[in-house]
Parts: sequence; structure tokens; C-alpha cells
Amino acid sequence: MKTISLSIVFLLFTQFTYSQINLKTESFRVLGSCEMCKERIEGVAHKLKVNFAEWVIETNMLTVTYDSTKLNRLKIEKKIAASGHDTHDVKASAYDYNNLPDCCKYNRKSPSGPAGINDEAGFAASGILTGVVMEENKKGSFTPIGNASIHSLHNNNMIMTDSNGVFRFTTQIPTQLVISYVGFKSDTVSITSLSEIKVILKNSSTTNLGAVIVKSKRPSTYISNLSTLNTLTITSKELTKAACCNLSESFETSPSVDVNYSDGVTGLKQIQLLGLSGSYSQLITENVPEIRGLTGTFGLNFVPGTWLESIEVTKGIGSVVNGYESISGQINIEEKKPDKAEKLLLNGYANNMGRLESNLNLIHKLNDKWSTALLSHYSTAIAKNDNNKDGFLDMPMGRQINLINRWKYMDNKGWIVQLAIKAVNDKKQAGEVDFNPNKDKFTSNHYGLGYNIEQYTATAKIGFSFPQKKFKSLGLILSATDFKNEAYYGMRPYTGKQNTLYGNLIYQSIIGNSFHKFRTGLSFTNENVKENFINKNFKRRETVPGAFFEYTMSAITNFTAIAGIRADQHNEYGFLVTPRLHLKYDIDKNSSFRFTAGSGFRTANIFADNISHLASNRNFLIQSQNNYGYGLGYEKAWNFGLNFTHKFRINTNHGSLSIDAYRTNFNKQTVIDVDANPQQVNIYPLQGKSYSSSIQAELNYSPLDRFDIRLAYRYLDVKTKYMSGTLAKPLIAKHRAFINLAYETESNWKFDYTTQWNGKKRIPNTSSNPTDKQMADFSPAYIQMMAQVTKTLGTKWDLYAGAENITNYTQKNIIISADDPFSPYFDAGMVWGPVNERIIYFGFRFKIK
Repeated sequence: MKTISLSIVFLLFTQFTYSQINLKTESFRVLGSCEMCKERIEGVAHKLKVNFAEWVIETNMLTVTYDSTKLNRLKIEKKIAASGHDTHDVKASAYDYNNLPDCCKYNRKSPSGPAGINDEAGFAASGILTGVVMEENKKGSFTPIGNASIHSLHNNNMIMTDSNGVFRFTTQIPTQLVISYVGFKSDTVSITSLSEIKVILKNSSTTNLGAVIVKSKRPSTYISNLSTLNTLTITSKELTKAACCNLSESFETSPSVDVNYSDGVTGLKQIQLLGLSGSYSQLITENVPEIRGLTGTFGLNFVPGTWLESIEVTKGIGSVVNGYESISGQINIEEKKPDKAEKLLLNGYANNMGRLESNLNLIHKLNDKWSTALLSHYSTAIAKNDNNKDGFLDMPMGRQINLINRWKYMDNKGWIVQLAIKAVNDKKQAGEVDFNPNKDKFTSNHYGLGYNIEQYTATAKIGFSFPQKKFKSLGLILSATDFKNEAYYGMRPYTGKQNTLYGNLIYQSIIGNSFHKFRTGLSFTNENVKENFINKNFKRRETVPGAFFEYTMSAITNFTAIAGIRADQHNEYGFLVTPRLHLKYDIDKNSSFRFTAGSGFRTANIFADNISHLASNRNFLIQSQNNYGYGLGYEKAWNFGLNFTHKFRINTNHGSLSIDAYRTNFNKQTVIDVDANPQQVNIYPLQGKSYSSSIQAELNYSPLDRFDIRLAYRYLDVKTKYMSGTLAKPLIAKHRAFINLAYETESNWKFDYTTQWNGKKRIPNTSSNPTDKQMADFSPAYIQMMAQVTKTLGTKWDLYAGAENITNYTQKNIIISADDPFSPYFDAGMVWGPVNERIIYFGFRFKIK
């Protein structure tokens, strides 16, 4: 037996030694230009079962370690070239190269190796190349140059720019252009794609031809081919298509997220994803859960649009790394970074309703490691508007002050530290036009409501990437928030306080090779919530330590799987397990299927989640099951989703099609029932079924240069078991259609137009009210339109003007019993349509990069 064991050990040792002897490490050039290229190049190498692969963007050098008995360098180069990247010895075909995303189309005119050989005519892509030639003066202003000479070296054609500096001709790609103009030296520019180019001639004392900027047009919203999750990225370009004063207004041009007024008096907007209220979507700021609990509905108004770098909307269950609360989706907010944003950004906004806003962003780089940012916001509403003559203000009055101070440290040894301190004070007053809080508050003279919110947040993010092992990193996220809301709704006072401490320790590495990655860590949440509504106290403390593990497998060609599980020990609910699975299969380079499944849980906040019902005289009847919090337990749901994404090109025009279907089933839910009695809000645990089904199709296409079309249709089936039976959830449109048109001229004018068709919505039962205080069973379908025009002046100024609710369509009789607001029938929370009439606005942006 001992001999057999020794023999086995000897054989294993021999095999190990043999495999090590046959390992070979080589470095060679692979052309590429961005992080997406890096993912693709290293991914191809790993799919060939190499032991190690690392591609460096700056040098375009790929280093691989592989078993020389199973692989050779030529085979590796051929596979990489088939993905569209020229290597030292193998050139990618024109077809594979042209199928790369625009941002990945590197310059094929390289000084070394076959990777730099020009395409032969038979293999080159052809199409119409469009560009503009401009002169930049010493002040940074741009002037189009007419009669500049454009000489194509590929076919020896020569054309002249028109009076606007524009040129347009048919050519083969890649090609080289010689650009000439009197007073400037001629220069040669390499063109690798048919994207619109801008040629900038800088007016300098040496009269050299200045920088040539080749810009590939990037979609303003997109789903990354590399993402396993169905994540839509909304860029800063998309956010400037509308006024976008704050986060709640940032989804006006996106069909995936619904935005509606919560009621007819507070002016607050709420979002919906997959037919469920925003409270079921986890809202995180750069992976920190800042907007949660009592801050939910209000928190959407605490993130000004000018602070946003991008928004990432993930449909369905999110990652276990960020917590257990994601059910219908996850919305991650990326704010302006101290080391990347404009040095100065000043924004002003005003509309015909008397709403004024100003934002000032200041960025300063202290040295090569430290940078800081100060982001500030002030908004106010100064006019009393009652356009529908119901005696109530159409928009609340008041002001908001909002500040962020950010710091970032980054060295060349792997350390990154980000610190932020945030403060906001939001004070609003609404109600009857003649309401004066100094003498009418808590009296029956005039109905009024108001709130005074203070919130302070401090966050720290500390990360370390191991210099010798790029795949290994360790991160720590810490956050503390103090929130206080003192409010009143007619004769009813409300106070809410919330203190939150959050920590998340994340470690990521690989198992053997980068085909097998994992993230694991520990999290901790401690939240103390105290509420008082009409002199009744509700208290709860949530202490939740947790652990998670997420494994990513990409060893199978065109297939990626992410399996995650987390376990949390809740001080009241006990031990809770949250599993989640994400799958992605690439049919080809342009088409992908995604599947997601998993569960999530959360504690409902019956007042903060349902602000609309506070703006009424309904009695809140809570069927408590215990003495913890509201006595209703936690909410838990399972979410399943399937997504198909296809990117296509017709001639030189790009487009994408996305179709998805999601289903959410609740095992536990806090039911908000306003159908049983129009004078009551009955709140109780779910007894039966509750679900949401969502189907959406979205088409994005650019039929012409600088002209984008977005079409979408969405179907919802959302039902819950109420006291009176299983009913469609109220105030949700089953059908919705969406169109967005965006056009940009060569002279820096931008035109954006959005229209939405909303199908009928079920209105809660009011049949027991007096006849004049009843509402129909269903709302009518209606159309909303909005548009904006933007003019860019030079490199620093943007001027914009626009209109919301262009058709001037509004809901009639928004408030039930508006003439007698202290009657039991008063209800301002039955909003199904537009609240405000047509709004005209204008603004400016001034920035120094």
C-alpha cells in the first residue's frame, strides 16, 4: 500500500514537473484602444486555456503563458485576429475589424509588424465619410473653414469643404487623408472608421496643423456587450436631453423607468421599474446604499442632474455584493469625480411656474495623487400658481440647499481612497393658495402641508489593487447617514428620524485563472428608525451582519455565469438566505441572451413609501402582527427575467434591439389597500398572490448622421390580493408606448423630442363617496409630449430651452373634495395623469474643462 502511495505521489510530481517545464511565456503586439479591447483580447486568450494573459493598453503588448504541448503562439494570434484585433503576425479581416464597437477601432497604421499593413482594396470596408474642418483660435472658439482641401490617399480623390467646413465623400476604410489650408502646414490623418470626424486647426505662431480629433459616436444610452446583467447605462449626454433638475427627472427620455407625480400637492415624483414602485428598486450611489428607508421618495430629489456622470439601471435582481434589498432592479448613480469632471460647471434653470435652480461644481487637482470637488445646489419656488382654479397650489413653495465635498487619493502603488461629506436641507410648503403656516398650521382655517428635511451623510471608500496581481483587490465601503423629517399634512403631524451605519468589505480574485473569478466579503447594517404619526410612535432597529460569495465563470465559449449567495442574520427576522443567478449567452458578436433569477427582501416603510396617502384625510388602519416596527414583518419576492439584445448595422447606420420579459412573485408583502374604503388606508400582510409581469421591446436606430430614434412599447400586468379580491394595482398603465427623437446639426444645435402614450389606469374604488366626490373606475389614455433645444457656443457655453406637457393635457379634478379639505372625503393622492399645465423653461451651462 505504501509503495502504491509513493508511486502515485511520484507520478503526480512527475506530471506537475513536466507541465511546468512545458509552460512557455511570450509577449507580442496586439492592436487595441480601450478597456473593452482588453476584456476581449484577454478573454480570447483565456478561452484557449492559457495559464496567464495580460494585455497592456499603453504598449499594446500581450503577455501569455501557455502549455507548449497543447498550444502555440500562431494559434493564439489567429484566434485573437478572428476577434477583430491585428496581432504581430496575423492581420484581422476587414469584416472582423469593422464589427468591433466604434470605441475599439484602433489605428491600423502601426509602425511595426503586419498589424500595420493597409487593407487591400478587396477587403476594405467602404462607405460615406463625413467630417467638418474648423479653426480654433487663442480664445478656444471654433470657426468653420470653407475651401479646405481634403485629399484621400487611398483613391487619390480630392474634394473641398463647403462654406460650413463640411466634407462628405465615398471612400474605403481604413484610409489616410491629407488636409490642407492656406496658412497651415499640410498633415496626414489616419481614418479607421466611418464615424463623423472633426478636424481642428489650431491657430498658433508656428502655423502647424493642430490636433485632429476623430470621434466615434457613442450612444447616449447603451447595454454593454460585456455585462452579464441587463444593465442600461444612461450617460451624461442623455441627461442633457431634458431639464433633468434632479434624479427623479432623469428618466424622462428612458422607456425603462416610469416617472409620475405621487400626489396633487407635494410636487414629489416617484419612479417605477417593472411595474413596481421605486421602493422595490435598490438605489445606490457608487455602490453605497444612501437612498433607502425614510429617505426613499425624498432622496430622488436630493441628487441634482448636474452632479450626475451616469446612471446604471439594472433590471431584475442585482448582485449579492450590494445587499439583499434589490427586488425589481438596481439603480446605481455615478456622480462627478474629482479627478475627471470639468474644473468648473455653472448651471442655471428657470421656468414659467417660478421655479429657479442653480448649480456650481468646482474641481481642483491638488497634486498627482489628491483631487477634490465641491458640488453645490440651490433651488427655490417663489410663485403661487393655481392654473386649474381648485384653490390649491400647483407647485409647492420653498427651497433646497445641497452640498457635497469629495476627495480622491490615488497612487501608483494600488491604493485608491475616496471620501465624501454630504449635507442637504429641503424645506417645502404646499396646500391651499391662502394657507399661511404662521397662523393656519394645525387649524381648519386653510389646509396646508409642509416638510423640513435635514440629511447628513459621510462615506469612505478604500481600495487596494495588488500591483503584481491585477486580478486581486480588496475594498472597504463605510457610510453613515443622519436623516430627519418634520412634516405636517393638514391637522396631522408626522416626524421621521433615521440613523444608518453601513459597512461592506469586498475581496475579489481568481480561482486558477481568470475564467473563474470570485468576489466575497462581509457586510454590516445598523439602522435606527423612529416615526411619529398623529401622536402614535413606530420604532425599529435593524442590525444585520451578513456574508456573501459571488462566482463568475467564463470558461465556456460565448457563455458567462454569475452565481451568488448571501446570508444575513437579522436581529428580528432571523437567518435569511438570498441566492441569485445571472446567465449570458452570446449567439454571435452582436446578439446576446441574458437570464436572471433570485430573491430579495426588505422592510416596508409604510409612510415614506406612500407619501401620496398622507396628503388625504384617510385613516391609516394597520393590522399589526407583532410589536416590532409596524408589526407587519418583512417583504420577500422572487424575480425571474429574460433579455435578448441585438446590435445591427444597415450600411453605415447603427441600431440596437432589446426585448425583455420579467416576472416578480411575492411570498411576503405589505399590502396598501385603498379600495376597501375610500376613507381608509388598510395596511396588512399579504394573504394570497401578488405579482408583476413586464414585457418591453425597445428599438434604437440612427437612420441619418446625428439623428437618433428610440421606439419602445411596454406591457404590464401587476396584481395583488386585496380584501375585495385580486385586483390590478391602481394607477399603473398596462400599456405604454414611447418615442424619442434626437437630432444634432453640424453647427452645434441639438433638438430633442419625446412623446409617451399611456394607456388607461385603474382608479381605486370611490363608489361609496357622495356622487360629486366619486371618480371613474378607469382613467382615459393620454399622450404627453416634451421637447428641448440646445445651442452650444464654443467650448464653454450651452444654452437650452424646452417645454414639458406640450399638449397642455392635465387630469381634471386632481383633488377629491378640494372645496372642503377637512371633510373625510378629501384625497389628493388619486393622481393618474399630468398635474401641471404646460411648463416652459430655459437655462444655461457654463463649463471650463
